[in-house]
Amino acid sequence: MPTPADHAEPMREEALASNAWPFEEARKLLKRFEASGMPDEVLFETGYGPSGLPHIGTFGEVARTSMVRHAFRVLTDDAVKTRLLCFSDDMDGLRKVPDNVPNREMMLTHLGKPLSRIPDPFSNEYPSFAAANNAKLRRFLDGFRFDYEFASATDYYAAGRFDETLLKMLAAYDEVMEIILPTLGPDRRATYSPFLPVHPKTGIVLQVPMVERDVAAGTIAYLDPDSGERLETSVTGGRVKCQWKADWAMRWAALGVDYEMAGKDLIDSVTLSSKICRALGEKPPEGFNYEALPRRWRPEDLQVEGQRPDHRRLARLCLARKPVALHVPEAEDGEEAVFRRDPQGGRRLLRLPLGLSAPGPEAAAAEPGLAHS
Repeated sequence: MPTPADHAEPMREEALASNAWPFEEARKLLKRFEASGMPDEVLFETGYGPSGLPHIGTFGEVARTSMVRHAFRVLTDDAVKTRLLCFSDDMDGLRKVPDNVPNREMMLTHLGKPLSRIPDPFSNEYPSFAAANNAKLRRFLDGFRFDYEFASATDYYAAGRFDETLLKMLAAYDEVMEIILPTLGPDRRATYSPFLPVHPKTGIVLQVPMVERDVAAGTIAYLDPDSGERLETSVTGGRVKCQWKADWAMRWAALGVDYEMAGKDLIDSVTLSSKICRALGEKPPEGFNYEALPRRWRPEDLQVEGQRPDHRRLARLCLARKPVALHVPEAEDGEEAVFRRDPQGGRRLLRLPLGLSAPGPEAAAAEPGLAHS
């Protein structure tokens, strides 16, 4: 009787010759290690901004990356350890209050603060807005049985996991500025710094220019935007975070990320972050830029957060405690199909279609803000 090992080599040979895009991406990773040799571990990463709820784009990025990871494992006969890190940028400052969250007045009083330092607007269950959304992310991904590890920017910054690379960023400050400044308008150039200090009193993430840097001491100085007082802070220990393009590069360098994909709308950002990563002395990850096609909206369309698609183009939406079926029409004229109300009137789903792994209606109904119309 044939054993799994009997099928492994033919499968690997087929994978090596496959034109399917996950295998093409996996072969890029193999080429990455040709000169240096295969590492003990290959790290895949995806990012999540917890100012919003997990949605179909979140699913797509993790699913695509998981496909490449699987292809790489097939090509290497699973001889190399791989990890998928889902990284939450929860130290970002809140720029605006989302429309689909409760207690918006409360949240308005916390504008500018890190998402991880803003109270949970949904309930008292979590210590912060970011923690609530991070929990939704994990439940969302767990529902699809993705194999991943969760990481929090706040935790990594505060624990000093980025400290060494932040000091490298400080030493390479001028080179980083030379990379970024030509891409900015005159007003933004006047205030830009790769470091965003967290104000010691207000807790707001400040976008202010640096007036002094001390590489030996690992500190920066800036002027308080309200009082004009000169303030000095270390770049380590979670006292600053980086602007997002610099932050992306810093994370790649600090963690040794080997693969991360992004939408085509971020091609320029990937290019800039890759240059910064090299300025920090590290090799940027391999990646893939996927298409984000425009949507044609109609009055009956729903903006869906937390939908769970399957092969029959159905999705489950929890709205007003009533699961409804949504029909996803075929894309027309090269456009991306949007989720539309079921033509039969949004009938109740008494039974989930095969292939969906959502929790029961009662559990889903208890999730505030999974969707909005």
